Amino acid sequence: MRILFYLLSIVIANVVTAAFAPFHFGMFIVPMGTLLIGATFIFRDLVQNKYGRKKTYLFIITALILSAVVSFLLGDTLLIVVASALSFVVAETADTEIYTRLKLPMAWRVFYSGIVGGFLDSAIFVVIGLSPLGANILPWEAVPAAILGQIIVKTIIQMIGAIILNKVGPMKEKYIIPE
Repeated sequence: MRILFYLLSIVIANVVTAAFAPFHFGMFIVPMGTLLIGATFIFRDLVQNKYGRKKTYLFIITALILSAVVSFLLGDTLLIVVASALSFVVAETADTEIYTRLKLPMAWRVFYSGIVGGFLDSAIFVVIGLSPLGANILPWEAVPAAILGQIIVKTIIQMIGAIILNKVGPMKEKYIIPE
């Protein structure tokens, strides 16, 4: 089920981003799919917790291919697909490696690794995909607001996920596959 939730959250994030205009709160610009991207880091952590780091990289590769295909089929330009893929790989790798190395309760590992992953995903995608450096969808003046808006939303989602995991109860270490 964890793998299914992980892969579905990525596909649904692509579909939602393509189907709905970004929302604005104050100066911040946030694609609707950002709400699900924050959750993908949590689902990936749960996958890693059950299957271990090495197998998780196979799921990340599967998710990357699935995400790129769905993004392309939804009409994204090749530049947007590449920016999305690059930000995905960097963010998921950072999240995976940080999650692996932190010696904290699971809820804190999910929170901290997700914050870094969310930051990298937001910054890389907006700069390479949306800024004048990429598809030129956003002017340079809007780039910081787009990055910060996504980071804020992803951080809130990470915080909610960490709180839920903490309330459900720490997962027993016997379920964590050592690497």
